[in-house]
Amino acid sequence: MNNRLTLAAALVIATGAASADTPELVVYTYDSFAAEWGPGPAIKASFEAECACTLTFVPAGDGAEVLSRLRLEGARSDADVVVGLDSSLIPQANDAGLFAPHGQDMAGLTLPISWDDATYLPFDWGYLAFVFDQTRLANPPASLEELARGDVSVIIQDPRSSTPGLGLVLWAKAVFGDEAHQFWDAFADQIVTVTPGWSEAYGLFLEGEAEMVLSYTTSPAYHIIAEGDDTKAAARFAEGHYMQIELAAQLAGSDQPALAAAFLAHLISPAVQDIIPTSNWMYPAAQSAALPDGFVAAPDEALLMPTDWVAANRDLAIDEWLAALAR
Repeated sequence: MNNRLTLAAALVIATGAASADTPELVVYTYDSFAAEWGPGPAIKASFEAECACTLTFVPAGDGAEVLSRLRLEGARSDADVVVGLDSSLIPQANDAGLFAPHGQDMAGLTLPISWDDATYLPFDWGYLAFVFDQTRLANPPASLEELARGDVSVIIQDPRSSTPGLGLVLWAKAVFGDEAHQFWDAFADQIVTVTPGWSEAYGLFLEGEAEMVLSYTTSPAYHIIAEGDDTKAAARFAEGHYMQIELAAQLAGSDQPALAAAFLAHLISPAVQDIIPTSNWMYPAAQSAALPDGFVAAPDEALLMPTDWVAANRDLAIDEWLAALAR
């Protein structure tokens, strides 16, 4: 009996030692990425199979909330990598001064625009759109202008915490310029609620709380492919659709820089890129396989504003939105 106890204790000690020797890579990301229905679990399995490490995803709200947490933690953060920044957050991310060059080969990127940023690595992309249920809304608006002048109930996300929400206020600013406040004044009464992030907004839409929700042109593909439901559609707007490029970056203070670099390389490899369309429901940034049936063609007119324009207009665009909702 004593020998068995001694052997058991030795095994526990050995297991603990082995666990302590296994490096851990901590990745901050947005909630739906790390969720069981998102790409996180499959990425964890495929990366751990090749890295001899433990990959830990830390969900921290929506994309803007993830950046806010990193800025609050600063150099004390446990994060090695962040996944889920987007092109509209680059000015704020640059100001934070927390990120290191990614060092990745971007020759395989298939974005519809050129990308040469040395710090922020694209892993997927899409276009913002207002999604609706065709059984509830027969004649959706065909432009931002028509949306604002109509009477359709809508759920959107907060631009201070959500990357789609930020994209929307920049979308309106890009289209209407100095008259963007008039768009928000006209549109405000149709907004049923403003949620912190995408998951909450889309969930409320599916529960029937509004006729439209701010999401992506690719969102209906989920319903078609995963549920066999073709009732959801994305309204196409004459002014064009704001483009969102989702990004990953390595923390300069990471104590696992080699693992962080390996993870970023894995993120744009076929092992991850081939599952993006049917797990994150976006277009892959380094597409190597045909998109599944159910993905509709991208909009003809895409809007992506330069980083310096975003930096100059972000705060004003949010203030115009806030002022309209406060009236």
